Amino acid sequence: MLKFYFNPTPNPMKVALFLEEAAIPFEAVPIDVRLGQQFAPEFLALNPNGKVPVIVDGGHAVFDSTAILLYLADKTGKFLPPNNTWAARGEMLSWLEFVGTGVGPFAGQAVHFRHYAPEKVPYAEQRYFFEAERHFRILDDRLKNRRHMVSYAYTIVDMAVWAWSRNVERVLGEGAWEKFPYLKRHCDEIEKRPAAQRALALKDGFTFVTETDDEARRHMFRHLGRENAGV
Repeated sequence: MLKFYFNPTPNPMKVALFLEEAAIPFEAVPIDVRLGQQFAPEFLALNPNGKVPVIVDGGHAVFDSTAILLYLADKTGKFLPPNNTWAARGEMLSWLEFVGTGVGPFAGQAVHFRHYAPEKVPYAEQRYFFEAERHFRILDDRLKNRRHMVSYAYTIVDMAVWAWSRNVERVLGEGAWEKFPYLKRHCDEIEKRPAAQRALALKDGFTFVTETDDEARRHMFRHLGRENAGV
């Protein structure tokens, strides 16, 4: 059975949604980043970068959420553009990478400097807020006259977008949804899907540390440990 190493953060949620939508049997393996489980030797053997998600399928590991989505979609033939021409695949890959290399990193850094940085860094906050907002606006514009991101069909790109868009207010602050009505519509439609509800409920079967104390910060942001060690 496929093993799915996860925690309830945006990148693993992309994969959780695919697994539920495709009805793929899997064993969920929780990785608590506040306890440093992502740096255990057995996990690093699966992903040397020490991040979730990871799947182990047929004895081999696949890491990085974009790679996993592509792997599972290609393997199952599900949630790809229905007219899987080179043009349609290029469109899909472009938007999938837009989420993976743009939306995710900028939104993640915006959250870091807004919620976790030990001291305020106004330049960094402004920089990542601006870029996260800009990327969400591009998604909103894309969805103005369409229900789905590519080929007018529900694909892995929609799953990737949903995993991050549902965190818009955590990234940009309360009331931010007012700026992105079409992205909000897209997010709400996916959130109502039974598979999305099952993906969101996956965490309920496990206990994750929720408090971000000094020890948790050292596990989540390893540069803090290096600073304390004088490196």
